Amino acid sequence: MGEDRKGLVYGFLCYFIWGLFPLYWRMLEEVDSFEILAHRMLWSGIFMVSLFVGIRRVRLRDHIKCPQQYLMLLVTSVLISFNWGLYIWAINHGYILQSSLGYYINPLVNVLLGYLFLHERLNRAQTIALLLALAGVLYFTINYGHFPLISIGLAFSFGIYGLLKKKMGLNATPALTVETIWMMPVAIVYITFLYANGQSAMNSFEPMTWLLLLLAGAVTAIPLLLYGKAAERITLTTLGFLQYVSPTGQFLIGILIYKETFTTAHIVCFSSIWLGLIIFTFDMLKRMQPKGNAKEPAKK
Repeated sequence: MGEDRKGLVYGFLCYFIWGLFPLYWRMLEEVDSFEILAHRMLWSGIFMVSLFVGIRRVRLRDHIKCPQQYLMLLVTSVLISFNWGLYIWAINHGYILQSSLGYYINPLVNVLLGYLFLHERLNRAQTIALLLALAGVLYFTINYGHFPLISIGLAFSFGIYGLLKKKMGLNATPALTVETIWMMPVAIVYITFLYANGQSAMNSFEPMTWLLLLLAGAVTAIPLLLYGKAAERITLTTLGFLQYVSPTGQFLIGILIYKETFTTAHIVCFSSIWLGLIIFTFDMLKRMQPKGNAKEPAKK
């Protein structure tokens, strides 16, 4: 499998898993959002360190070789922590559809950032796909009734995170390991404070709550690893369009499972974006076809 195709598979799996996240975080809706975030930071760090240590003959200094890279990973760590916290808060306070709108907007942010900072360009099919998606998002935003602050916060925090990861060009596993190591001290202090003051969900000793909080590390790290591997192999623009898989899953969960209102604005937005995604995907697959020996006769 070529690197482009691997990138597409990694990207699709990553966004498919993220699309299911509302189901997971809603099982923890009785837990304070900041405590969930702290556990997510702590256990994802432990998961990544364990994974990295388990990979023999691999050292951080073989991949991350200067202090500037460690500092940049601190910046990306802050960005992704903010994104996680805002997303968890939105899900557990009944804003599943607004959070999904954020991730519908994010690919447009990716395209903008790719154009401004990575000199990525769009061909005719990609431009049509982008305009269709933009029209759907603008229609939905206008009909939403007020400025979707949660959506904008999610879109730009993750968009800038993806841009910085793309520009650094680091291997996904060591980069994510360092990011989660940066998070761990803050998480440990906060969890310890809550537990010592009897304010932690873990004071209740409910097995299911403990299990869900402990598994938050693996649930968080696995799709981020897939995202990092996808970002190494495909353009930010392509990665952006793949992201529509995730908010579509969130939309369906919000409507079918949690019975949030599905309006005409949702229908227009959904239809426009997926039409654009179909055009973009066909164009991308066409460009990935081998240019030579396409009609080479079979050997006897």
